[in-house]
Amino acid sequence: MNKQQTPINGRIEAHGLVKHYGEVTALDGLDLTVPEGTILGLLGPNGAGKTTALSILTTLLDADAGRAMVAGADVATDPTEVRRRIGLSGQNAAVDENLTGYENLDMIGRLYHLGRKRASVRARELLERFSLSQAADRQVKTYSGGMRRRLDLAGALVAEPPVLFLDEPTTGLDPRSRNELWEVIDELVERGRTVLLTTQYMDEADLLADDIVVIDQGRQIAQGTADELKALVGGERIEISVVHETEIEPARRLLASLSEGQPRVDNRTITAPVVGGAFKLTQALRAFDDERLTVQDVGLRRPTLDDVFLALTGRVADTAALETTAEPIPQTTPVLKEVA
Repeated sequence: MNKQQTPINGRIEAHGLVKHYGEVTALDGLDLTVPEGTILGLLGPNGAGKTTALSILTTLLDADAGRAMVAGADVATDPTEVRRRIGLSGQNAAVDENLTGYENLDMIGRLYHLGRKRASVRARELLERFSLSQAADRQVKTYSGGMRRRLDLAGALVAEPPVLFLDEPTTGLDPRSRNELWEVIDELVERGRTVLLTTQYMDEADLLADDIVVIDQGRQIAQGTADELKALVGGERIEISVVHETEIEPARRLLASLSEGQPRVDNRTITAPVVGGAFKLTQALRAFDDERLTVQDVGLRRPTLDDVFLALTGRVADTAALETTAEPIPQTTPVLKEVA
């Protein structure tokens, strides 16, 4: 059996990855493992090292130290073979706006040396799969943001790679387009693809990822399933919103007397960790009534990944600092040029 016929295991492994930009350490001994046919969610504030890690794993950057294997090929010593085995979708859709959707995918197929006939057939297959057939012969400049993202992901799949790297694939999309892309990603994994996904959307990681790694300042600070990470934060939360600003401090003090930790205040909403959630919620509402505090909204909820992110990094995901350690990951076409 020749090399191309040998089944390829889509596993991703990285050990002790280090990357410096001058005096800035972007990665500081990062370890990652993604079993075949699973999704790893890589979370962290901007500047944490997510894009640098992806750039190394996709052969677009050289690590200063450490080793990485992608689909059985060594990133440092066999980068060409790595590129043959991966698909990459970056933060911005890498499509030519002056070409049609079909022409974009057909061009990628030819760059991968699929041949004229196979490239054409593969382009039509993917346009159908991503619900873009009706727009296949329209210039991409007429596409919506969601359509462009689907076309970009289709481009990463032209050569049917066993491993996909998705760098914040749903950034800027409306809720409907995000849901559509999530369905596509789920389907790909069901068919055996291995996916490494970076995201700052906690609901995205919660829904898609089989395993989650949280990194900050280039280091792994937590790993586990969504439920395992939520367990790090603790139990249930009482969340009560008051009507008037003058009621915030009395409400905070009252919840502090019932909670297992210090309540958190966000505008007029006070959130407090509790044990025995339903009983404590009833106590709180009775106490609020006794103190004549007017409640606008009330809820009892489990911790979310947002809570985990805040507890681990000290930052809220959507207000993290701007990326300063690396440029956005280059798009699919440069990788194709290397393969071609």
